[in-house]
Amino acid sequence: MAENKEEKMLYIGTCAGENSEKAAMPFVMACAALAMDIKATVVLQGQGVYLAQKGYIDKMLPAGGFPPMKKLLADFMELGGELKVCVPCLKIRNIEESELVEGSQTTAAGALNIEAMEASAVLVY
Repeated sequence: MAENKEEKMLYIGTCAGENSEKAAMPFVMACAALAMDIKATVVLQGQGVYLAQKGYIDKMLPAGGFPPMKKLLADFMELGGELKVCVPCLKIRNIEESELVEGSQTTAAGALNIEAMEASAVLVY
């Protein structure tokens, strides 16, 4: 368990159903961090924003060796993870904020840069 509750991990996910294994990794890693009492935020960018669209993960095949994306996302949110989604990435894909899963928040470059500077580490998948 982490002694410093201020430790923060930032995971950036850029993949969705086209690469289910890579799409799962930010959530697998973030759940592990949360279980270690480390704050974890997953930010979805590019194709990754589809993971936050209601119903999208219901149709995804599970990644080799990992639970289904629906379970990974539910566990992540239940453990207190923060899910953020890139606004410009949503707009280019014609996804409305109202179509996002409950508990997600939108973000953009400036706020993400601040989060990255405040994080203990940033991992990109």
